[in-house]
Amino acid sequence: MDITASTLDNTNTEAITRTPILNTGTPEAKRSELLNYFQATCDQYEQLFQTLAKEDAWFEKAIPLRHPLIFYYGHTAAFFVNKLMTAKLISERVDPYIESTVAIGVDEMSWDDLDDKNYRWPSVKQVHEYRQKVRAVVCDFIESMPIEMPIHWESPAWIILMGIEHERIHLETSSVLIRQLPISWVTANDDWAPCPETDIAPENRLINVPGQSLKLGKDYDNELYGWDNEYGRFEVNVAPFKASEFLVSNQEFKTFMDAEGYDTERWWTDEGWAWATFSKTRHPEFWVSDGKNYRYRTMLEEIEMPWNWPVDVNCHEAQAFCRWKSEVSGKQIQLPSEAEWYCLRESIDTDQPYWDTAPGNINLEYWSSSCPVDRFRTGDFCDVIGNVWQWTGTPIDGYDGFRVHPCYDDFSTPTFDGRHNLIKGGSWISTGNYAIKDSRYAFRRHFFQHAGFRYVESTAVTDTSDNPYETDELVAQYLAFHFGEDYFNVTNYPNACAQICLEASKSTAQTRALDLGCSVGRTSFELARDFQHVDGIDFSARFISAAVELQEKGKVRYFIPTEGELGDYAVADITELGFDDIDIGRIRFTQGDACNLKPIYNDYDLIFAGNLIDRLNNPTQFLSTIHERLRPGGILVITSPYTWLEEYTPKKNWLGGIRENGEAVDTYTGLQRVLNEHFEEVQAPQDVPFVIRETARKYQHSVAQCTVWQKK
Repeated sequence: MDITASTLDNTNTEAITRTPILNTGTPEAKRSELLNYFQATCDQYEQLFQTLAKEDAWFEKAIPLRHPLIFYYGHTAAFFVNKLMTAKLISERVDPYIESTVAIGVDEMSWDDLDDKNYRWPSVKQVHEYRQKVRAVVCDFIESMPIEMPIHWESPAWIILMGIEHERIHLETSSVLIRQLPISWVTANDDWAPCPETDIAPENRLINVPGQSLKLGKDYDNELYGWDNEYGRFEVNVAPFKASEFLVSNQEFKTFMDAEGYDTERWWTDEGWAWATFSKTRHPEFWVSDGKNYRYRTMLEEIEMPWNWPVDVNCHEAQAFCRWKSEVSGKQIQLPSEAEWYCLRESIDTDQPYWDTAPGNINLEYWSSSCPVDRFRTGDFCDVIGNVWQWTGTPIDGYDGFRVHPCYDDFSTPTFDGRHNLIKGGSWISTGNYAIKDSRYAFRRHFFQHAGFRYVESTAVTDTSDNPYETDELVAQYLAFHFGEDYFNVTNYPNACAQICLEASKSTAQTRALDLGCSVGRTSFELARDFQHVDGIDFSARFISAAVELQEKGKVRYFIPTEGELGDYAVADITELGFDDIDIGRIRFTQGDACNLKPIYNDYDLIFAGNLIDRLNNPTQFLSTIHERLRPGGILVITSPYTWLEEYTPKKNWLGGIRENGEAVDTYTGLQRVLNEHFEEVQAPQDVPFVIRETARKYQHSVAQCTVWQKK
């Protein structure tokens, strides 16, 4: 198929890039504004993909750690459907196959499935048509949703804003991937023209910045949309420091290269040196070498090296430059902390929705590239915001009072691992929430964005270690449930369920097992004793992250409360649990939706659905199709306390705990109704008790019913 811009023909009538103000105007005026913002965001995103010149550009990976661009073209549309369904604001999917295929894959977390052998990508035409269907669904929802002012994060409109701002994130991240494609795979056009201004770079210098006390974080009644990590409170006293007047230019970074910066280990962190030697990097990512000279890759063109533009580097390269600069200058040079960047940001007294024109190369208000580092001045400094993102030395974490949004629990928490450093200030293509003062985005230190850096002379010390204990309350509670002590003489529940599964499946091949709703993974580990391959899948990335950490590191430390703020520290240890004598590489933990699994999850001898069915939106749909993923004679084990709640399952979808024509229907009867067509029940139901510890003096004591079924 010939892929051309006409395939995605779309007229962009209005470039709306500023995030809406959520506490002004009438509900109907705000509804119209949100509809326009949504439409403009879709138009702009599709316009970006018109720069792809050939089919390979859609389906070949720009870098191994990301999906091909066809994934991201569909991903942002599927996000709207997935979040509206999670919020129970719509009840039907638009295209289950596309939505399962493009659901997950932003950061190269261990549970991201980046193996192309597991994907059958839809065509560009199919995804484009899918985007148009989703657009119609979302437009209809916006036009009919209840809306009250001000909009807050419990509002239905918040989910729409979540989807819009998510697409604006991928407008930028997709532009980075396009910039990493072979130049022959893209087509330059006037809509994405680079800055024409180039020259030699100005000489950089350090300028004094007075110390101050800062209160970071915003309240939940803030007037702008925000991601979860922006809320809360963090008070910090910033000591006086000095900061570079300009971002580090290509020319200034070349002095580090000329000093054999890429060959001198002492200027790199251990992690950075491991990356540099493994990647065999010799120059910044977007420099193009012919062996003697360098050219520069913008998003769509190769141009003469703009020496006075900011250098684009990852965090490792920025840190190495600072260590070199410290050595040659005799000063304590380092990346600024998040708080130090905010000290510079105080010089700009407006934020994106309120400015007349952008006070920096940001928000797509000027060019589709960087520009000279002395082009935008605010007081003593240039490029306080915009041009390129600025790496900081601060690993991202939540502020005091941080809480996740219930419809997007894995936006921030997987990055709270000490391995993701904050970037601040935005780039030329940062729009929407990306461009506001309070935005907090972080990437792994070896990742590339449109990101550079400025340096500071500072005595600030940044903690760069991994977060030592899991303090997410729910995750820690389930780590204790899976790997902690037994209480009241009740056997460990995930282990007990695993033993039931192993006993029930002993007459099968025990080749492949699927643990659906695996939580933090104990049952998956136990099943790996006998099964050659185990897939552990959970909807929560927070749970999967903990399971993967235990698999990779052998230990997970976590905090369990005793009373109030007091608590104990505990450790889940593979050796102490007896897992060191099995091949835990047999287990693959991934994030997924039990009601919309990818096609690759099939051909199992055993499927275990532990305490799952009463947490599904449509358990009948799940149960009526699960046989398709089992081999003939395969075993299905279901446990559940049958705790039906409309919070999770609409009452019309309850399997039991209801009355039909005045007669009581229990869940066991409901299970039989759905499963008898494709399964035979192979043993009588049994009760399996479990205890979940909340504090030292509060426990949940429940009893699940376990049923075992064999595929006919």
